[in-house]
Amino acid sequence: MTEHVVTVDLDGVTDKAGLMDRCARALGLPDWFGRNWDALADSLGDHTVWPEGAVENGLLIVVRNWQPYAKALPQEWETAQEVFAEAADRTGALTVALALGGSS
Repeated sequence: MTEHVVTVDLDGVTDKAGLMDRCARALGLPDWFGRNWDALADSLGDHTVWPEGAVENGLLIVVRNWQPYAKALPQEWETAQEVFAEAADRTGALTVALALGGSS
């Protein structure tokens, strides 16, 4: 079994709305996704919105180009990390990795 991998690329993201849009797009979240921290936490923990096969095999979310966002908005980034960590702890089948290095 191979984990289902989804990349959330935050290149050029300058605010929470941008982060939420990138998460929604990368994860294929439904139109009703509320684009706030609670909605992101709920969506990450809701296996019904995960990509096909991810529940059985695990879901790996790789967050790329996060450093500029983290530097510009450290409190928001701290909240984002808490949401990712709590969802990973809760589901057991979710892993969130922060990619280091360039955007290549």
